[in-house]
Amino acid sequence: MEQPEGPWGWGKSQLMRAAIAIAGAGLLGSGAAPALAEPAPVVEVAPYRAADVPTIPGPVQTDHLASAIYQKTHPGSVPLGVNNFECAPSAAHPRPVVLAHGTDSSAYSDYSAIGPKLVAAGMCVFALNYGGAPGADSYGTEDVRVSARQLGDFVDSVLAATHATQIDLVGFSQGANVTRYWVNQLGGAPKVGQWVGLASPSYGGVMYGLVPVVQAVGILDAFVKVTSLAAVQQVQGSPVMTELNAGGDTVPGPKYVTIGSRVDEMIQPFDNIALRGPGARNLVLQDLCPSDLTGHFHMVYDPFVQDLLVQVLDPGSPAPVCRAVPLGTGIPQVIIAGNS
Repeated sequence: MEQPEGPWGWGKSQLMRAAIAIAGAGLLGSGAAPALAEPAPVVEVAPYRAADVPTIPGPVQTDHLASAIYQKTHPGSVPLGVNNFECAPSAAHPRPVVLAHGTDSSAYSDYSAIGPKLVAAGMCVFALNYGGAPGADSYGTEDVRVSARQLGDFVDSVLAATHATQIDLVGFSQGANVTRYWVNQLGGAPKVGQWVGLASPSYGGVMYGLVPVVQAVGILDAFVKVTSLAAVQQVQGSPVMTELNAGGDTVPGPKYVTIGSRVDEMIQPFDNIALRGPGARNLVLQDLCPSDLTGHFHMVYDPFVQDLLVQVLDPGSPAPVCRAVPLGTGIPQVIIAGNS
């Protein structure tokens, strides 16, 4: 990709539910897709609830299933060392790091391994649970534009607590779109030194051709019910994706880096991961480690990707060590976690 989700930001069992819904409707084939119409778009954002800020330290996990099992009995968990509002940024790492999770997930589920690794590297690290409906046990399902505002409020609280002038942002899957929406469209750029998107659905996705089918037969409203509003907002060509990239997919100020996989299970076509704006740096996992066939879901639990992220945020850190990872790693765990 050194040139040219979702998800489109999809997570857990949503792909399975979507496929079942399409099959149940007896939909075969595809046709010319009409313009994508998003249900009840939010243009003027009404008052919204603040993001949840997890505070109970949880142990490092090895995959999404382990983190989901732990979080089910330990709600409010946060990765070890993350959300220490007494942390003082050092001269070596003056910018706190803010982590944004993916769709139908949480800060702990996506960052239980990465968070402590960044803390061990000497960084002040923070994470929120955005986009959750009241009483929900999962996050990243509500309007992306509202989630971006929740993120902005959280960033302001981090800057106030740490007395820093800027942060670095890391977004996984939908988290990449939420963070970039805040940076590019809501005026967050002056507060950001570097933006990093892991498995970023930068231009949305067509989900192996399912999206054109859904558009052609006009069942987008039903698709929202079996997935989520946030998932549908991130399909290729949606109003939110058009807004996100309006005027260019980067803005002056922050550095932009994407880290993507050629075998991403959710973001298709693959080129939709890369940013095309000035100054964007697009890293492809298999270009750096050909034997690592990690796809979308396992990205945040892949040791090479974790170490690569540390190096992106701290160029003086050791280079990541290439290890073979079989194709499909992490997918069974995500399916089980999403249906348990």
